Amino acid sequence: MTEGSQNRPDDAPAPDVAAVMPLSAHDGEPARVETIEPVAPPPASSVAPARPRWKRFAILGAKIALVIIALPLVLTPIYWIVPPISTLMLWSAITFQGMDRDWVAFDDISPNVVNAVTMSEDGQFCAHNGVDWNQLESVLSREGGPSRGASTIPMQTVKNLYLWPSRSYLRKGLEIPLALYADFIWSKRRLMEIYLNIAQWGPGLFGVEAAAQHYFKKPAKALSAREGALLAAALPNPILRNPGKPSRALQAHARIIQRRASQAGPYVDCM
Repeated sequence: MTEGSQNRPDDAPAPDVAAVMPLSAHDGEPARVETIEPVAPPPASSVAPARPRWKRFAILGAKIALVIIALPLVLTPIYWIVPPISTLMLWSAITFQGMDRDWVAFDDISPNVVNAVTMSEDGQFCAHNGVDWNQLESVLSREGGPSRGASTIPMQTVKNLYLWPSRSYLRKGLEIPLALYADFIWSKRRLMEIYLNIAQWGPGLFGVEAAAQHYFKKPAKALSAREGALLAAALPNPILRNPGKPSRALQAHARIIQRRASQAGPYVDCM
């Protein structure tokens, strides 16, 4: 009996080494027990907090506003060369109301139309810088909100090009800087040319050439003083006022405009 077996009974089984020592699956060697270190969470300062929904909408709204503001600033110089398309024309086209417009140069528009529209819509057109401040102050002081009476031809032009037709102080507030900018960039002649080519004279009917052909079956260059006055008289409400079939009230208003247009000389000398 050996020394290592003196304290073990003869009939006791030998200890099973495999039972107490895990073996490797490949070579029978004891397997190594690996410990997995816990992953520490990133520092709180490195985790960006979720932005509240109202802030996301505010940022989106600010970006849209910047685009709306930047678009006229970019397009106005381009429109020195390129015939513009107004928002009202686009809306009329996409809503299937039609869009009839034939662009004509200023020299292809009868002076009778230019004189009548100037004396009817903006008698100080050649004198102001885009906004008639005296007229604007007078009109805004009345009750009932902003009216068309305060709108100069530059203000109407930028409203037709870039804004919406409904009356509001917001729209009027946007018209003013845009009109000043347009009057600074364009000449008076170019302003009048653009205005007469984008003004609405009926459902889906835009520009003086399309109006002349539609109502009088002649080009804009051949319009008479009476026809020019009738077109000018229809501008405040072109959907309801028909220059080709004028009511008595429209004819009376056109006669007043025609008399004023006959004395338009010093009021249109900037064109």
